[in-house]
Amino acid sequence: MAKATVRDLDLKGKKVLMRADFNVPQDAQLNITDDTRIRATIPTIGYILQKDAEKLILMSHLGRPDGKVVEKYSLKPVAKKLKELLDEPVKFLNDCVGDNVRDGIASSPEKIILLENLRFHAEEEANDSAFAKHLADLADIYVDDAFGTAHRAHASTEGVAHYLKAAAGLLLEKEMKYLGQAVQNPAQPFMVILGGAKVSDKIGVIENLLPKCDAIIIGGGMAYTFLKAKGNSIGNSKLENDKIDLAKEILAKASGIGKQILLPCDHLVVDEVDAGAKTEVVGVDIPEGKIAVDVGPKTILLFKDKLKSAKTIVWNGPLGIFEMEPFSRGSLEIAKFISTLSCTSIIGGGDTAAAIAKFKLEDKMSHISTGGGASLEFLEGKVLPGIAALSDK
Repeated sequence: MAKATVRDLDLKGKKVLMRADFNVPQDAQLNITDDTRIRATIPTIGYILQKDAEKLILMSHLGRPDGKVVEKYSLKPVAKKLKELLDEPVKFLNDCVGDNVRDGIASSPEKIILLENLRFHAEEEANDSAFAKHLADLADIYVDDAFGTAHRAHASTEGVAHYLKAAAGLLLEKEMKYLGQAVQNPAQPFMVILGGAKVSDKIGVIENLLPKCDAIIIGGGMAYTFLKAKGNSIGNSKLENDKIDLAKEILAKASGIGKQILLPCDHLVVDEVDAGAKTEVVGVDIPEGKIAVDVGPKTILLFKDKLKSAKTIVWNGPLGIFEMEPFSRGSLEIAKFISTLSCTSIIGGGDTAAAIAKFKLEDKMSHISTGGGASLEFLEGKVLPGIAALSDK
């Protein structure tokens, strides 16, 4: 059953409680260093205000205060940033439940209100029903626009939906559309690129998408466990020794159902992982003592050749240590190549999204997910509690 979205609701004169993901990075002076997640919610905020809601009550978490008030995790800097981005007054309240909050909302001349960090209360992560009811009592309607926490059954993401009509915001709607299409009905040929450090992080994605895709391209640290499973030497490169047998099983399964898994055929290697380290390109076998930090030029060509016919690409996990400039070429070249293709390109959150942002290619991709763990679980085919809890259309 399709889930209700904010577009399905009559918001005029209503108090709207919206869960956002304002879990943004800050420096030592508590200045926000990346406001991407705040900017991502602006379309939904704008839509709700445009539809003449009486009040918009925003709530979020920030960091891991573990159920205690920790000043450095206050959402005050977010209120300031919201005011700046929206060019609208924003009322900040120093708690998220209680009589003072209810009174503050009722007396506020401002239409936009930001509550203090939900995780200052242990009941939030415990999905305490009484806490969820206190949140729900603040409003008439609930809108969830926090895909980054949709895989968590917390009071503000799952519990509150039991007490109010619950709908997806525009950002969450977009996540469900693109990731849902990739999992359920992708345009073919469908290629999956997986990278990052660990095979163990991507097992569920491989198992769910292998039967649906045409090929899986594997790079990053996880590639070396697969190469070891094939009998190649990997030097001192990243290895999950206890996952070698699993990698063999995955390779055998792919072969058995006629699906291709592409692994690097050459590598950029160093003696130690340092941006100033001397690099060299080696073939598929990595010499003793060497550490692979990126895919090599032949691998880049191999991957491009496979991707050129794709109509859908899902990419989760960088192909090398992209944070260090000398080891970012593989991820950069593949990102640039994808940006030239006529296909639906879906970028998993977390490090892959950070890489695309670093390469300044965000506007060249169809969709960049705002949730790292949430996008992984969605691609694994799991039901996300924050989405399951939404009202049906």
